[in-house]
Amino acid sequence: MEGCSESKMQLLLRHIRTFPDFPKQGILFRDICPLLKDPTALTSVIDLFEEHVINKNWEVDVIVGLDARGFLFGPLLAQRLGVGFVMIRKKGKLPGATVSVAYDLEYGKAEAEIQEDAVTPGQKVVLIDDLLATGGTLFAACELMKKLHAEIQGCLVIIELVELKGIETLKPHSVFSLVQY
Repeated sequence: MEGCSESKMQLLLRHIRTFPDFPKQGILFRDICPLLKDPTALTSVIDLFEEHVINKNWEVDVIVGLDARGFLFGPLLAQRLGVGFVMIRKKGKLPGATVSVAYDLEYGKAEAEIQEDAVTPGQKVVLIDDLLATGGTLFAACELMKKLHAEIQGCLVIIELVELKGIETLKPHSVFSLVQY
């Protein structure tokens, strides 16, 4: 099993591209588009997330995906685990009654929201996104889960930008990243 996971990680790493100076000078952009294009690489991502959830013995009722790339991986993991999937969106994108939280971005402020009946009190949730940088968006998602009285089992990301210390923002929540830069 260890060798299998290692080969999946190598496949994943081969499918993440780096673009220097995008979207602005000094930024190394980590592009996951090739992961999505290759069915074996995409399956490997979901396999590794599923393996982590099972190894941690997380009880999961719902996978919560963050706008927008959490929507790409979350439903696949939810289907694999036999649980539901719900979305956290940017403000104004969901119909019906919603719960929202404001958070800071590097360049301003934003709001995230979820339909108020998407998660019920006591449900065990796992949050998923593609990237952890400063942690602002994932922190806001955790705050939304607290407002809905959900139990956060942990957070999953494909890439963690370690030097930005986003994991510190999310304490005490468990964060699992497949790749760290």
